Amino acid sequence: MTQELHIIGGGMAGSEAAWQAANAGIKVVIHEMRPKVETFAHRTGNLAEMVCSNSFRSDDNEQNAVGLLHWEMRQAGGIIMEMAAKHRLPAGGALAVDRDPFAESVTAALKAHENISVSYEEITELPTEGKWIIATGPLTSPELGEAIRRETGAEALAFFDAIAPIVYFESVNMDVAWMQSRYDKGETEEERTAYLNCPMTKDEYEAFIDALLAADKTEFHEGETAGYFDGCLPIEVMAERGRETLRFGPMKPIGLTNAHDPDNKPYAVVQLRRDNALGTLYNIVGFQTKMKYGAQTEVLRMIPGLEDAQFARLGGIHRNTFINSPTLLDAEMRLKSRPNIRFAGQITGVEGYVESAAMGLLAGRLAAAEMQGRTVAPIPNTTAMGALVTHITGGADAKTFQPMNVNFGLFPLLEGMRGGRKGRKDRYKGYTDRAKEDFTRWLASEFA
Repeated sequence: MTQELHIIGGGMAGSEAAWQAANAGIKVVIHEMRPKVETFAHRTGNLAEMVCSNSFRSDDNEQNAVGLLHWEMRQAGGIIMEMAAKHRLPAGGALAVDRDPFAESVTAALKAHENISVSYEEITELPTEGKWIIATGPLTSPELGEAIRRETGAEALAFFDAIAPIVYFESVNMDVAWMQSRYDKGETEEERTAYLNCPMTKDEYEAFIDALLAADKTEFHEGETAGYFDGCLPIEVMAERGRETLRFGPMKPIGLTNAHDPDNKPYAVVQLRRDNALGTLYNIVGFQTKMKYGAQTEVLRMIPGLEDAQFARLGGIHRNTFINSPTLLDAEMRLKSRPNIRFAGQITGVEGYVESAAMGLLAGRLAAAEMQGRTVAPIPNTTAMGALVTHITGGADAKTFQPMNVNFGLFPLLEGMRGGRKGRKDRYKGYTDRAKEDFTRWLASEFA
């Protein structure tokens, strides 16, 4: 009887894990609870649905760690990067996609694969037999989360994540707003004008901050003490940390020139990024929020250019869960107490679509190798993928473990670079050159 690999969760990690294992010749069953069981953030039953931003962040594979991760996933034949390329939207140096066609394409490709089947059901208990990957992401169902807690004997760690609003382009006042990517970044005119920009004077910015701080917000229920992930802070939390915080964060005016008033530099700028191929929807960059719906419309319409804005989706806040991976997982992402189960994706404590998919890619390959009796060398921690998995499976301090994006701080120091004697550009190029060489060698040895 053919042994099957079962994957719980059809998000970025589960989809990528299934694709990798199936392409290695393993029969795979994806268990996805949507659309039968809904979540706060999802809108469809598609696999690999993007629930927050539509961006995979920087695509620069020489100076950016997440861009390097893109490169590694492409080299490994990743479906997430393949479909992202097919549905790419202009976004300067970022890899943004038309979210619905992207998810539909991933879903269609997985369902068409001869080694993959999809079962729409909720799994509520940890399986005792067979090979499994749990890739349920940050919105793991309460029942399965409780089963994990019972097994591990540890409280699931958690933080609150927020979603940014999406605006209809036709409702933006283009007599005020203008199109430009920061520093005019991009190879084509479309890329150099990929963002909508709404300028603010000092008085407008100060009034906006006052309204933001005073707005009605979603409050935590009693006993909910989890913190926020710093890479996805609600704008209200940033404003509470200091009145200038937003102006040096998502509202920074640098690299932009107001096309309507080029001689006067804006005090602050709100950017919106295209959210679909038609260019009819734009999401407000970095504006994750926990404001209540009524307050959101009032406060966001204070932004010049958005005074008559209509919203396709308002922002919101939800609870994300993740496990203490450095304590619970071995070096191959297996649950130490039940090695027939691997974990992958954001539930392991990596943050971001790309990081989640990358851990799914690795888990799928490791599971396939184990099921086929192959031995795979550990992925070098000098690579982006290797640095991430090393971090979550023992490199991080378990006592202070928090969700982490990929970054060069997770990489081993380059020879001769201790103390930061070389410039950042040279250092980052050194990291990526070394990573590409080591990843290429590792990939070639996997089936050797």
